Amino acid sequence: MAKLGFIGLGIMGKPMAEHLLAAGYTVYVCDLLSEPVKELCSKGAVACSCCKEIAQESDVIFIMVPDTPDVEAVLFGGGGVAEGIRPGSIVVDMSSISPIATKEFARKLGALG
Repeated sequence: MAKLGFIGLGIMGKPMAEHLLAAGYTVYVCDLLSEPVKELCSKGAVACSCCKEIAQESDVIFIMVPDTPDVEAVLFGGGGVAEGIRPGSIVVDMSSISPIATKEFARKLGALG
């Protein structure tokens, strides 16, 4: 079974991660706030200290953060997904952001291998 990473545990992200846990997946989680991370860890999730760690541990990485700059920071900022992503990993961005930015982010990630 694939190992899943979930970045962004707000109103939408936390319930999604809970459903993945309930389905039996190993879910690695990261959020700016500690409370949703603690709550999900009590249900079996594994806490990660940064987005890079999520990428190192996960086969599929889900991102659910508010806006384009947030997605860019998660992917390419210090300790971001791009620093830890493995070849063959899948990134699923579920944020409501600019499609132009999404295509550019996908291009940059694809160039990493």
